[in-house]
Amino acid sequence: MFDFGLWEIAIIGIITLIVVGPEKMPALARKAGLYVGKFKKFVSKIQNDINNEIKSEELKDQLSIKAEESSLSQTVEEAKSSIDEIKKEAAKISDLSSINKNS
Repeated sequence: MFDFGLWEIAIIGIITLIVVGPEKMPALARKAGLYVGKFKKFVSKIQNDINNEIKSEELKDQLSIKAEESSLSQTVEEAKSSIDEIKKEAAKISDLSSINKNS
């Protein structure tokens, strides 16, 4: 995020030491570390929330695709069974017509 080198950090430290003084420097460093830690946790939480949201959207997409596939396969199975029934009825009719011609 920020690109600080050794010299930049040293200059900031020296200026802070001059402005704040050596007595308050450890407490200030502790507070700065605390705020940096809180900021990192905050950024990490936001990244996790975004990743979870992306994963949930992907799962929703996958579930909707599977539901569509399931619906299509069920429709195909129903069509096959209907075709089988029609074939059986046609065979019965053809058998009856051949019996009637023979009589």
